Amino acid sequence: LASFERRVHNSAAAEFTEALAQVHKIAWMRMREIVVSNPTGFLTCHVLDTARGCPAAGMELSLRRLDEASGAWELLGSFVTNDDGRLSSGPALKGGAMHPGKYEWLFCVGDYFAAQGAAYAPAGTPFLGEVPIRFGIDDPESHYHVPLLCSPFSFSTYRGS
Repeated sequence: LASFERRVHNSAAAEFTEALAQVHKIAWMRMREIVVSNPTGFLTCHVLDTARGCPAAGMELSLRRLDEASGAWELLGSFVTNDDGRLSSGPALKGGAMHPGKYEWLFCVGDYFAAQGAAYAPAGTPFLGEVPIRFGIDDPESHYHVPLLCSPFSFSTYRGS
């Protein structure tokens, strides 16, 4: 209803543009169901330690996918970043393992900063323990790159390239 209220006062040109975008979205969803994809895409990540100004080497992380039918998260893999803050094994998902759906990276930021020493890990409970990043994969033929920039007290992410 909120979407409708937002559109009520559109000009004819603006409404045409919005309606065309909706038709495109519906066509995309229908085509995805009937066309066999060529799964050439892959999923990567990169973790940067903004407190120390370097890649976050040795950070543990895991990747999960939401099973839409059961509502449960399925563990796809557990990883540790290399000296460059990336996965040593290459992409976490590629080829036939790439499926449209909802995913989650879980970064063990608190443990990583605790291992860096007292200057980076205040005593007691860390402000950031685990950082979950939930994202969607819509096109298994695309490259999805999810960087994490983090410090003991903040983090940021975006869809990279």
